Amino acid sequence: MKILFVGDYSNLHNCLASTLQQMGHQAVVASNGSNWMNTERDINLYRKSNNPVHTFIYLLRLALALPKMRGFDIVELINPIFLSLRPNKVMWIYKYLRKHNKKIVLSAAGTDYYYVKSCYEGQTLRYNEYFVDNNLTDFAKHHKKNTQLWLTPQMKSHTTFMVKDLNAIIACLPEYFATYAPLYPHKTFFVGIPIDTQSIKPNFITQEPEKVRFFLGFHKNRMEEKGTDKLLKAANEICSKYPDKAELKVVSNLPYKEYLKGMESSHVILDQIYSYSPATNALLAMAHGLVAVSGAEPEYYDFIGEKDNQPIINVLPDQNDIYNKLEWIVLNKHLLPKLSLQSRAFVEKHNDKFKMAQQYLKIWEKL
Repeated sequence: MKILFVGDYSNLHNCLASTLQQMGHQAVVASNGSNWMNTERDINLYRKSNNPVHTFIYLLRLALALPKMRGFDIVELINPIFLSLRPNKVMWIYKYLRKHNKKIVLSAAGTDYYYVKSCYEGQTLRYNEYFVDNNLTDFAKHHKKNTQLWLTPQMKSHTTFMVKDLNAIIACLPEYFATYAPLYPHKTFFVGIPIDTQSIKPNFITQEPEKVRFFLGFHKNRMEEKGTDKLLKAANEICSKYPDKAELKVVSNLPYKEYLKGMESSHVILDQIYSYSPATNALLAMAHGLVAVSGAEPEYYDFIGEKDNQPIINVLPDQNDIYNKLEWIVLNKHLLPKLSLQSRAFVEKHNDKFKMAQQYLKIWEKL
């Protein structure tokens, strides 16, 4: 097959593309490199800023790229807003891609109109980055203007038209599947996040460490959205209480490859608190043999059918719960070698990139 990926989040599309190439398919990634992550791509669609010069350069890049974005069996879009443009301009490009390619598929992989709407209505998820216990989160309070942009009439019109028109929706997390499946049951599918387990040599925790090395990597503009501010607070408190048993390494805004190197010498990665399931950061850490503190609600394990191996330390969006879970890790650090092995085994079973690519191919071939 011949596949074009437009846009990328946390290396999702690039990982799929490289896997498909290994399997004998043609795959091209046109993206901004996940912004600061600078992930690999074949067609560079990076927009440095909104100033006139950078805008002109971006539009020129896009104009030169469009002839290369024709004639594909499948075009997989990362989001309804898959370019750094206003919805009306994105729609023009969407219609161009629709006209010059066979099938269009959406990766439900991040914030969009439908996800934000379901979060605010509270009908899909018990808690999320906008609401906890029917109260607005700090993120929702402090970023109200930006979050409301997803719910404007223009965004609603743009997204509903596109989603009705495209051929399929593939959600990479159960949260996104739960958003789209009730609305579009016949064309919504779930495929987990692909992880390149073959190229990742795990650095297993082979014995109880003298000190638990916590690792927290974040983007400065997304701390409240992911809850890393609360994770950081709890981790600092634990390291102060147990200075001989725990230490913390913190990094921010690192490119993708540097981020991976930064976490390799750690034992436990502190990921996020509002998710029901582990996303790319947690899964990558687990593939390396680290233990992940992230989302792993019972609904998640039920959804993927995993009853036996549940190694993720699930945290709720509650400061006391986060503190207690981190303290539990420090006081039970003898369990880290076992959790390390289980974490790697979990990713190999549920997120191996070849298994995920095969699932994508099955969906695309049906189209």
